[in-house]
Amino acid sequence: MTSIGEALVAGLAARGVDCIFGIPGVHTVELYRGLAASGIRHVTPRHEQGAGFMADGYARVSGRPGVAFVITGPGVTNTLTAMGQARADSVPMLVVSGVNARADLGRGIGHLHELPDQRAMMRTVALSSERIEEAGQLSGALDRAFAMMQGARPGPVHIEVPLDVAGLAAQSLPSAGGPPASAPVDAGQIAEAADRLSRSAAPVILVGGGARGQRDLIRALSERLDAPVVQTTNARGVMFGHPLGVPASPSLQAVRDLIAGADAVLAVGTEFGPTDYDMYSTGTMTPMQGLIRIDICADQLARHPAALSIHADAGPALEALKDAISATNGKGGAARAEQARRAAYDEIGPEMQALSDMLAAIRDAVPGSVMVGDSAQPIYAGNLYHDHDRPGGWFNAATGFGALGYAIPAAIGASIAAKDAPVICIAGDGGAQFSLPELMCAVDEKLPITFVIFNNHGYQEIATSMQAVGVSVVGCDPTPPDFERVAQSCGMPFNRVGFEADAVAGAIRSARTAEGPTLVEVTTKNLSFPR
Repeated sequence: MTSIGEALVAGLAARGVDCIFGIPGVHTVELYRGLAASGIRHVTPRHEQGAGFMADGYARVSGRPGVAFVITGPGVTNTLTAMGQARADSVPMLVVSGVNARADLGRGIGHLHELPDQRAMMRTVALSSERIEEAGQLSGALDRAFAMMQGARPGPVHIEVPLDVAGLAAQSLPSAGGPPASAPVDAGQIAEAADRLSRSAAPVILVGGGARGQRDLIRALSERLDAPVVQTTNARGVMFGHPLGVPASPSLQAVRDLIAGADAVLAVGTEFGPTDYDMYSTGTMTPMQGLIRIDICADQLARHPAALSIHADAGPALEALKDAISATNGKGGAARAEQARRAAYDEIGPEMQALSDMLAAIRDAVPGSVMVGDSAQPIYAGNLYHDHDRPGGWFNAATGFGALGYAIPAAIGASIAAKDAPVICIAGDGGAQFSLPELMCAVDEKLPITFVIFNNHGYQEIATSMQAVGVSVVGCDPTPPDFERVAQSCGMPFNRVGFEADAVAGAIRSARTAEGPTLVEVTTKNLSFPR
């Protein structure tokens, strides 16, 4: 007999899942029955939040849904933070959990791991939450989950299997439906967009994370239009080293001036989120003349007025738009982009410039790397200004949901997906302590990750914010562990360097010779605040 738990695993394998992040428990034992023979790799984190963040990092690098198996109740609640980050950043994630037996649900009589209504809680964050109550529901639930993760705007989805259902006989192994077809691109809208952009004298292109996989099309279109390309945090890498590239935050006044000076703006795969476009909380958005939006999500298009809104996947829409536009010259695109880059770099100031320069040195020391970041000073600097050399290779949790503790587990998922690409994890000492035990997962999996901890002995960003509004700094100086001893206890090579770009880049380059993970501590000035 094939159980529903076994059939679920087989259904995941049939849909291309090759890795599951999970911590088994008494409520998910039956889900694990078929795992060993499935060919799916299983990675065991140290906390369910880590499982979710690993699935997130895996999905961002692989382009396929990340999958987590978690137990009922506390396993699910522990995963919610990671699901919130995935929801904010449109990351496809499937969380499969147990739940108490059907007859016990909602009774509130104190069963192990019981919640009043687990699905209701999950639906506040997930795109959907389904319960498998009988064998015939499994295939449809998987099809709907993967359709949500692979079509329109992706995000986290949840499927729960009651204790008394997982071991029941499956009707048949669920077949895998293909990915949903992309909606056809409206030829009339493409023609109108091409006409508007071709007639413009100073066009600008804004690229968000929804178009990070369209590097070649974005470059070709920008060259035909002679248009600067501003990249949000999740789009960095699509224009690396290109004279039309502007790898700087659209929150910076220099970039806002570039956008405001355009007579036509093409925005592709960007939600205009405040953490990208108004991170200084001015309450304003840059005026955008002749705004043309391309987005796969109709709801997103409805949230901001535009001269023309095109509901389509970025790839087909950009391809059609490129073919509809002839090459143009004389719009001063490279000069406008260079001016914006110089002004943006000057605007971020000496401290952020030093961090931005350090990131550039790390990038050049380890070309083609995936840099995964937490909410930390170097990441804030990079989000303001950093030109990365790998599309989709710069991502972090410092925008959108902003979950601390993201970097270490997300880097593990990224490394598993990236195969031979180098992965560099960048965290502060404060954020690293949220998920420090996950280092042992990297050791177990023998992953060649370089974990870089910038140690300033506190929460510098929060302390600065408190001081800026006249609040006495309290709670911002948690004592960090001895990271050398942490590395030693994990059996990891360790290096400690000072805050110099060449030293940090050299340490990371040297770490690449190790077979498994390495920990590099960058010592910065200890924080000291008036009481």
